[in-house]
Amino acid sequence: MARSPFSPAFWRSPVRGPWLTSVLGLVLLGGITLLFVTGLLSYAAYNPDLSPVNDKTPGKGLLGFYLFAWPTDPHWLYRLTQGVHVTLGITLIPVLLAKLWSVVPKLFALPPARSVAHALERISLLLLVGGGLFEFVTGVLNVQLDYLFPGSFYPLHFYGAWIFFAAFAAHAVLKTPAALRNLRQLREEERDELTSPAPDAPTVSRRGALGLVGGGSLLLFATTVGQDFDGLRWTALFAPHGRRDPGTGPGGFQINKTAAYAGIHPAETGEEAWRLVVTGRTGTVRLSRAELLQLPLHSAALPIACVEGWSTSDQWWRGVRLRDLAALVGYDADPPDVFVQSLQRHGSFRRAALRANQVADPRSLLALSVNGADLTPDHGHPARIIVPAAPGVLNTKWVARLTFGDL
Repeated sequence: MARSPFSPAFWRSPVRGPWLTSVLGLVLLGGITLLFVTGLLSYAAYNPDLSPVNDKTPGKGLLGFYLFAWPTDPHWLYRLTQGVHVTLGITLIPVLLAKLWSVVPKLFALPPARSVAHALERISLLLLVGGGLFEFVTGVLNVQLDYLFPGSFYPLHFYGAWIFFAAFAAHAVLKTPAALRNLRQLREEERDELTSPAPDAPTVSRRGALGLVGGGSLLLFATTVGQDFDGLRWTALFAPHGRRDPGTGPGGFQINKTAAYAGIHPAETGEEAWRLVVTGRTGTVRLSRAELLQLPLHSAALPIACVEGWSTSDQWWRGVRLRDLAALVGYDADPPDVFVQSLQRHGSFRRAALRANQVADPRSLLALSVNGADLTPDHGHPARIIVPAAPGVLNTKWVARLTFGDL
């Protein structure tokens, strides 16, 4: 019996073969392409080319060619794209691992390079395997753990995604035609270089193995997707941030950062101490919460959606329109971009920028209450931003200052 992984006889599973590898590869072709596209959309939603405070991947250069002004319609857009991104990523884990297992003998094939073309293929394979594992591991850890990569997750995941997808695209171009031929022509008993020359006795068929992989993916899907639906959150075992018990009452919906985590002191958010500072073309206005409540108030039904994949259902927010606050400092028509600063002391996105189209949307509010009650400290009391279709971190809590105009 061969004891070295460099010997083809070392790999004795009778399940390996072109049919199983082709099926798994084609599933990943569609799944990873959708995963990559929704990941790029997630990054675009931060409007990173608007202001340095929004850009968590400085120096991206040509990799930012696709960036565009993130829209506010439909209001659930980011909830959909990021929910699909995270749920699909977790669902594909069994498929990715099975695919890597099915081709692992190729990583040990000798000689290492039979030609220049073969050497390039082996290098792309290493980038594909390494990049895939890196992207999936960092993504899962970000979903599972609180702030494991403070300030570094975005560039790690962004650049890693481009490296991985470049290798994946090259591999797909080379292998997809063969995979399609395999599905049309091959029988389970046919052999190729992945088939063991000395297989063990079978304990499961290739179709049975595929069923196990599919069952694992369905299980992960069922224990993740509930993070986006109120009645199913208890099922989201693999999405703990969306599963946390938010309590009851008007503020009984998910949060990311608590007031305690953000370093918010009750004394600085009280009626006597807190003032909203609004700056723009005609100068600066300072408003107490009582004065804000005297301005025209409007309501909007909007969700909160987080980069970790969880989201809330629509909540009823009430407050002052951002475009009305812009009008107080000289922007009666065509309100500009706004720079938002928070009282928050700890964590990322203490400051954020919103585009003019987000400011102008009538549903974009400086919210003072939600679901008929004043904001709680953890939901951003005394005032927070709420904008349709924006990532949760751009819906800044504990707002202290709004600066309209050139950022």
